[in-house]
Amino acid sequence: MLKTSSRRAVASIASLSDTYSIPLFLLPSFHPSRQRTFSSSSQCKSKIGSAPLSIPAEVTFTIMPPPPSAKQVQGRGMSTVHIKGPLGELHYDIPPYITIDQSTNKPTLGIQDAKVRHQREMWGTVRAYLQNHILGVSEGHTAILRLVGVGYRATIESTATTKEAEYPGQQFVNLKVGYSHPIELGVPMGVKASTPQPTRILLEGPEKEVVMQFAAIIRKWRVPEPYKGKGIFVNGETIRLKSKKIK
Repeated sequence: MLKTSSRRAVASIASLSDTYSIPLFLLPSFHPSRQRTFSSSSQCKSKIGSAPLSIPAEVTFTIMPPPPSAKQVQGRGMSTVHIKGPLGELHYDIPPYITIDQSTNKPTLGIQDAKVRHQREMWGTVRAYLQNHILGVSEGHTAILRLVGVGYRATIESTATTKEAEYPGQQFVNLKVGYSHPIELGVPMGVKASTPQPTRILLEGPEKEVVMQFAAIIRKWRVPEPYKGKGIFVNGETIRLKSKKIK
């Protein structure tokens, strides 16, 4: 006697054969038990998330438990990691499904459920943020901007005519990139700006996200164009030149 599931499978195969005139030797391949998923490979760990954190001796790495009034995620509070070094102090909120093992000198990150896609995605992201913060408070992050164009110049000023200081001692980047009006951009707090050359801007700071975001704001005033190669380039950015359209 066949089981109920087997009877249903045989009935479905028979109806499929009657409808589409499938040869008998191809029927076994249409059996439900022979169907395979899109990928048969087993899931592997995140290469970035499972890598241990490299913490220098002069950097302190402390995990603070969530306070009672902390932000709730999935019904649990978010713990905070405090990272302090010679160049400053940063903190980062850890989701409750991320675990940090501090049993060794090099902490490692893990997740509660590897079957949840969101946890796997945030695993490497959280580890990358923590490693960037550790590198920022110990060595710092930099961004070099190159001004390419005739008459393009940049200076660092202590005062501005078109903007007011947001905090005491704020500096301003003054750009001369072909506009008739002055372009004055306030340097964010924690970022140090300097001009080693009139066509170079050096940005330094402990938080990589803030440094690169300010570099993107400066670059937006003269995005590199592909015909003459003029513009503001960030770090090793290059552009492929196009030939002129001749009618």
